[in-house]
Amino acid sequence: MAADAPSPNAPAWLTAQPIAHRALHDAVRGVIENTPSAVDAAMARDYAIEVDIQLSADGEAMVFHDDTLERLTLAEGPAKVRTTAQLKAVEMRGTADRMMTLDDLLARVGGRVPLIIELKSHFDGDTAVATRAVEVLAGYSGPAALMSFDPDLVAAVRNLAPHIPRGITMEHLYDDPEWDMLNHETKHEWSNLLHLPRTQPDFIAHYVKELPSAAVDAARRQRPMPLLTWTVRTEGDRATAARHADQMIFEGFLP
Repeated sequence: MAADAPSPNAPAWLTAQPIAHRALHDAVRGVIENTPSAVDAAMARDYAIEVDIQLSADGEAMVFHDDTLERLTLAEGPAKVRTTAQLKAVEMRGTADRMMTLDDLLARVGGRVPLIIELKSHFDGDTAVATRAVEVLAGYSGPAALMSFDPDLVAAVRNLAPHIPRGITMEHLYDDPEWDMLNHETKHEWSNLLHLPRTQPDFIAHYVKELPSAAVDAARRQRPMPLLTWTVRTEGDRATAARHADQMIFEGFLP
């Protein structure tokens, strides 16, 4: 794997173990992404864990990926309009597990494996999810890092808690329809890491299908830092990760 020296704020644990994407989930076996069972499965194999968090209506950090509830739960509509209690009561599809808060996750993991926590964004300038994540992590002594696609959230983490390892999650093309809300200038800024002066990330997490990346290589020459890559699902992805990155964020197989 790549050998660039890590930034001073990127500890060795960040790249020491393969990272289970949304924890070690397997829907066929009733182990749903970002749930307690998926977290337990990852810990049992000593994998690091990547999860997603977003805010409930009452400002709590909830471990859940989607903006809306339909794909993974028996409820419908935006997650952000429900309170913590309401979200924890929502039934998940195919499992008895329920949604966790970030506090619940930290208590469950207890420092046994590293956590890489992605801050979900509505790309509207609201950095409250970063603030809440930093508040919760203040009481946690285990290895944990924060990352986001949104440079505003990464910059917020830098300002609020510069000691917490922070990463920028990124692509190169941003050509999926989910990115249609971004204008050309923003896509150019993000794909070329032009926000580095204000975000100063400690690591990069890049889409595996778009590696190698000239922009990432240039950024790492300017600011040496580890490169994670997501989401590694195939043997081809795994070969790309081994050739160009320092560690993989994987799903669908056991490394």
